[in-house]
Amino acid sequence: MRAALGIIEAIGLTTAVSALDAACKAAEVELVGFDKVIGVNKSISVTIHIAGEVAAVRAAVDAGVEAAMRVGDVSASHVIPRPHDEIDKLMKEFKKNLEAKKAEKAEASKPEAKQDSKPATKKPAANEEKVEAQAQAGK
Repeated sequence: MRAALGIIEAIGLTTAVSALDAACKAAEVELVGFDKVIGVNKSISVTIHIAGEVAAVRAAVDAGVEAAMRVGDVSASHVIPRPHDEIDKLMKEFKKNLEAKKAEKAEASKPEAKQDSKPATKKPAANEEKVEAQAQAGK
């Protein structure tokens, strides 16, 4: 388990990205997860979860909240120093979800399989088939 968990709940994606950028620049922290929630303050909120040493996470959350407030609104922020071991299970879920989202995005960005390059053969129209059948019958 990391020494601390920091959470910033921002209203809107732009606000959350600004918060994360400032947090990561301010201290040695790692993004361990994020969630998008519809309905917080009748808006879409993005919660980012960062981890690192206690002092680093505190500095990162403070810097993130300050930067986010210049762009939009922050619904909540909190630092949990030395979280209980049970929080480690939650952190692993955050990490697993983050990895799944990255894999999903990578899969979606792959170019589609190339289609068969053989030209399609034109199927004769129904009346052409009749004409051919009559021509062969007349031979």
